[in-house]
Amino acid sequence: MKTAKYKILLIVAISIMIAGFASCTDDLNTIPLDEKELVSEVVFGSEIKPYQELLAKIYAGLAISGNSGGDGDPDVAGVDGGSQASFLRGLWNLQQLPTDEAHCAWNDVGIPDLNYNTWTSNNVFIKGFYYRLYYQINLANALLRETTEDVLNSRGVSAGDQAEIVHYRAEARFHRALAYYYLLDMFRNVPFVNEESPVGSTLPPQIMAADLFDYIEKELLACEADMLDPFVGYNSTHYGRAHKAANWSLLSRLYLNAEAYIGVNKYTESITYSKKVIDLSYELEPVYANLFKADNNKSNEIIFPIRYEGEDTQTWGGMTFLLSAMQPSELQDEINAVGAWQGNRATSALLKTFEREYKHETDTRFSMLRLDYTDNVEIVDPSVFTNNGIPVVKYSNRNSDGTLPPSNIAYTDFPLFRLGEIYLNYAEAVLRGGSGGDNATALQLVNNLRKRGYNGDNAATLTAGELDLDYILDERGREFFYEGQRRTDLVRYNKLSGSSYIWPWKGSVPEGRSVGEYLNIFPIPADDIGANENLQQNTGY
Repeated sequence: MKTAKYKILLIVAISIMIAGFASCTDDLNTIPLDEKELVSEVVFGSEIKPYQELLAKIYAGLAISGNSGGDGDPDVAGVDGGSQASFLRGLWNLQQLPTDEAHCAWNDVGIPDLNYNTWTSNNVFIKGFYYRLYYQINLANALLRETTEDVLNSRGVSAGDQAEIVHYRAEARFHRALAYYYLLDMFRNVPFVNEESPVGSTLPPQIMAADLFDYIEKELLACEADMLDPFVGYNSTHYGRAHKAANWSLLSRLYLNAEAYIGVNKYTESITYSKKVIDLSYELEPVYANLFKADNNKSNEIIFPIRYEGEDTQTWGGMTFLLSAMQPSELQDEINAVGAWQGNRATSALLKTFEREYKHETDTRFSMLRLDYTDNVEIVDPSVFTNNGIPVVKYSNRNSDGTLPPSNIAYTDFPLFRLGEIYLNYAEAVLRGGSGGDNATALQLVNNLRKRGYNGDNAATLTAGELDLDYILDERGREFFYEGQRRTDLVRYNKLSGSSYIWPWKGSVPEGRSVGEYLNIFPIPADDIGANENLQQNTGY
């Protein structure tokens, strides 16, 4: 059982009003007090606690939708708190539903369009995630504005506390870079604000993808020195906080996708930062399933988690969604979840990703596709919940020894970055021609993942001639299915759009069809385009 908990207090909700973002103030609901009140002077002073609480609010924004949890009191106004204002649920929907891996049977407005690759700039799930990311950016900007040396000195903050706040500032910059990374990945050219942007009625400018890439890269490189040193495992008092290894992991991912984002090859840089993580003391979790259980905080593979602490982080989004939305009702007790909603199913394309693998029936990852709970692996009727598509039971709210956490409210952390990804980033970057790595190491890292999947079976190892980019894409599908990465991978491989790869219901027809290249990125929400004359919509929308 995890002991350290998020501290989410009312004072933090009040403090965010200082983070203005003019073109979406209606959606971000960032003015909880009278506009004339000097909120920062009321909230902040010489004590370190309010600065800690604001940092905690940034972390909590990855896990829950608002201070009340569930869909009550959401941070982002104008969308549903439980389903559309959640970072993790938004990430999962946008990264999984448009791909070959997942289909949602719910008919909530906006969901079928994600299933069928037919979304528009009015899609409420796209809107919710977009504004969640800017809410996170605003929180980071607020902390950075309130913690400059001059401001802290004027408030009489002690030298010792200021030294600690240096780490808070670096973590805030990492979180801001992370939010901008997802904006770059999903939207490319977006509004830009930082702590130096005017607060008030000034409309933010639009930053182009190449400039945003440079900004993210520079921010991560600049804040690295002030981040916490890397640590492994939950025994650290800092478990769950971003540290240097999280920074390097994000750089590894950023550089791997640079050619897709800005047309520039940065595979050598991806290898450099992958190696920095690999050279640390992280280890693959021996049992794959334990990465997704309630005590996965004990894993030495997880680099940066989104933490869940039962009732202290209760929400209908996030891990509750991942636990409840996939499972057949018969498995609710086994998974120890609050419900069995059964809306999400895997497509037959995910099954085929495994079937292309050596003796896939003995792959422990494949066992999470519960073929025993469906009579039809094809999604014949997209609105039918049962016996239609493949249930996936990947996440569990039981401990690795089978015991239960204190309640059936999620205790399972979500691994936003883990060592398995870094292994495959390294291998792919080598195969794509990056320097600083070698094919022998790439092969060894991939085989380490295969052996883990096959419970140490050496017969499952690849030969050098079998390792190519197509294999890497399939292996990423087997290793990271339902972990919120698939859309990015398919875009990088030029397989999300077009006709080179077709899966059921792609383009809204049962057999699948080609879709336009413009769908490789999402549209900027229509209401933000309407509110900000500086913005141009992405091509095709």
